[in-house]
Amino acid sequence: MTNSRRRRVLVASSALLGGVLMLSACSGSSDAADGSGDDSTSQAKTDQAAAQESSEAQIKITPADGSDDASINNSATVTVAKGTLTDVTMTTTDGKAVQGQISADKTSWKPSVQLSRATTYKVAATATDAKGRAAHENASFTTVAPAHSFIGSFTPDNGTTVGVGMPVSINFDKAITNKAAVQKGITVTSSSGQEVVGHWFGANRLDFRPEEYWKENSTVTLKLNLDGVQGAQGVYGVQQKTVTFHIGRNQVSYVDAKTKQMKVTQDGRTVKTIPISAGAPDHTTYEGQMVIAEKFTQTRMNGATVGFKDSDGKGEYDIKDVPHAMRLTTSGTFIHGNYWGAPSVFGSANTSHGCVGLQDKKGANDPSTPAAWFYSHSLIGDVVVVQHTGDKTVAPDNGLNGWNMSWSQWKAGSAV
Repeated sequence: MTNSRRRRVLVASSALLGGVLMLSACSGSSDAADGSGDDSTSQAKTDQAAAQESSEAQIKITPADGSDDASINNSATVTVAKGTLTDVTMTTTDGKAVQGQISADKTSWKPSVQLSRATTYKVAATATDAKGRAAHENASFTTVAPAHSFIGSFTPDNGTTVGVGMPVSINFDKAITNKAAVQKGITVTSSSGQEVVGHWFGANRLDFRPEEYWKENSTVTLKLNLDGVQGAQGVYGVQQKTVTFHIGRNQVSYVDAKTKQMKVTQDGRTVKTIPISAGAPDHTTYEGQMVIAEKFTQTRMNGATVGFKDSDGKGEYDIKDVPHAMRLTTSGTFIHGNYWGAPSVFGSANTSHGCVGLQDKKGANDPSTPAAWFYSHSLIGDVVVVQHTGDKTVAPDNGLNGWNMSWSQWKAGSAV
C-alpha cells in the first residue's frame, strides 16, 4: 500500500471512529469509563434532591377521585398526616361553593351542609408540613342519584310536643324489599323505658309504637342510620339523622255516637263533656282508636274528594271554611267545628257524612264555642276513641291508627 493510500485509510478510520464516539456521546455513555456521566445516577440524585424539597404532608380526600354513588352525608372528608391543612375548597361543577370547616387541630375538613343527590363535586386541598412546604391534592366525585337511593319522610317533627298516641311513622319514597336491613338501621327509644317495636304496612311504610300509649312527659328519640343501607336491589339509603320529640299530658277523648257526647279525659280524669253529632245512619263513622294527625284552623271539605258525589259529579257538600278541623283518618274522617247545623243537633242527632261535629261559629274566631275549646286543648298525637257507631273498626293504616291492633298483631309485622 502506498503512503498516500495508507493516509486516506487512516483518515477514514479516524472519521468513522469519531462518528461512533459522537453518537455514543449523545446517548450519554461517552463518560462511562469513569462513571462521571451515568444518567441513572444523575436522575437518582435529582429525584433525591427533589424529594428532600417536597412536603411531607400527606393529604387524603374521601371518596376517591372519580367515585360515583357517593354518600350525601359522609363523603367529602379531607384529612392530612404529617402536616396541617391550610386551605380546602369544594365546589359543584357549575362553580357553586360548598361551605365547610377545618378542624381546630387543622388535620381534617368536612362540609357544613348536607350534599345534594346526583351532583358532581370538586375538592381542592392544600396542606403544609413542619418546614412550611406545601402539598396539594384534588379530587372529583358524584353523589348517589335519586334513582339509586331512598329516603323516608317521618312524623312527628324534631322538637315538637305531641300526644300520647303519636306513633313514629316513616314513609319511604321507594318500595323496600330488604325490610330487615332497613328496620335494623332505625331505632326508636323512650326515656320511659317502654319497649318500642316497628310494624310494616306494605313496602313503603314503617311505624313504631310501644304496647300502651307513650308515658306522659317522656322524651322519644328516633335515629335514622340508613346511609348506605340497601333497601332494594341497587337502591341505598342516604339518611343519617337523630330526631327527638316530647310527649305531653295524657289526653284521650271518648266519642259515644249512641249518647252523642264526647268525654275529654286528661290523665284518666274527665275534664269536659261536649255534645257531638256523628255520622248519620247511612254514613256512619268508623269506630276505634284514632290519632289526631293534622290540625287546621279552617279548611275546605268537598264531598267529591271522598266519594260523596251528586248525579252531576259534584260533591254532595262543598264547605270552604270548615272551622277547627282535626284529621283522624287519611280517608277523610275529621273531628271539626260545625256552624251550619242547628245548635239543637249537637247531643241529639247524628247528621254528618262520617265526621264528628262540634258546635262552632263561622270564621273560627269565637273561643267560647265547644269546637274552639277542644281545638285549643288538643295536640297532634292525641287519641280520639269513637264508639257505638255501628260501623267497622278503622283500618290501622288509615291514618296513624295502629293502636287498633293487638300487641301480638303489631309485633308480627316487624321484620326483625
